[in-house]
Amino acid sequence: MAHHVRIRVALAALTVLATALSGCAGQPGDQQVVNEPAGDSAVAAPNDYTESTPAAEADPTTPAARDKPATTSPATRQPARQPAPRTEESDEPDQTEAPRAPRPPAANTRTTRPPVTTGPPQPDRTTRPPVTTGPPQPPPTTAPPPPPPTTAAPGLDFGPDECAEGNGLPLHDGFQNGGRCVDTEMGELADAANNPSLLITDAPERVRVNQPFTIRVSTRNLVRDRFLPAGQGGYYVDMSILNAQGLVRGHFHTACRALASTEAAPDPAPPPAFFVATEDSRGGAEPDVIEIRVPGLPQAGLFQCSAWAGDASHRIPMMQRANQIPALDSVRVEVR
Repeated sequence: MAHHVRIRVALAALTVLATALSGCAGQPGDQQVVNEPAGDSAVAAPNDYTESTPAAEADPTTPAARDKPATTSPATRQPARQPAPRTEESDEPDQTEAPRAPRPPAANTRTTRPPVTTGPPQPDRTTRPPVTTGPPQPPPTTAPPPPPPTTAAPGLDFGPDECAEGNGLPLHDGFQNGGRCVDTEMGELADAANNPSLLITDAPERVRVNQPFTIRVSTRNLVRDRFLPAGQGGYYVDMSILNAQGLVRGHFHTACRALASTEAAPDPAPPPAFFVATEDSRGGAEPDVIEIRVPGLPQAGLFQCSAWAGDASHRIPMMQRANQIPALDSVRVEVR
């Protein structure tokens, strides 16, 4: 029994000594992490890890240590100490050789996690249209509607509608020359109710040679604000244009020519005895009256005095229907 008591006392002393050594190793300013082996912690070898040599300022009482933040010194692993062999003098099993209890298997705590992505959150995946290159294409449409039926009579023999299909004449250049082909578009056509009309409302029946007189002209649906001088290359060069109210923009002409006979159409070539174009930036849907002052006619005879509307390039404005009378009028004036 005394032998067993001595062994127990020796073991207790070793435990106290290990505790003291462990307390000395854990001085302030340094920390040491020791993994204890399974079994009796009282007999675990205290020297499984040893500390590296502490720096000079590790002493917390020195000024250098007070000015330096606490750090953890790295630990150096030493070979594990082999357990002491059992002696024949001990009838009890050595506590340091206690068999390690098997650890229970770790519970499976893994769960299914969504895939980890980086960057900003992505929108839900949707079906995307195929990527194409080049300019944007118009959405597919159904077949275009058939063209509206033509109002022309079946079998109508259409002629050329552009100079390239004509007789090969040179193109008109805006000046008052014949033997040319005018390729200017006819232009905008007003509704029948907005087609221009014109009437001579007053003119003398008889005047003397070189006697001044006045002709009064009324126009309707003609805005007199557009005139391209024919002598400057403005003849037949503009298409007919309408204003915001659908009225023709243009002017009107007044002229007097001598008649050689009242039984046949006059010669068109000679210039008239009197001619003037009126562009006064007036006129509109309501009829108005303009006074045209003729300085006198040069010879005795019968004269035809006429007035007719013109678009910007001097053509008589188009009419919606073929049976509408164009915007023109004429009177006879006898000169004695």
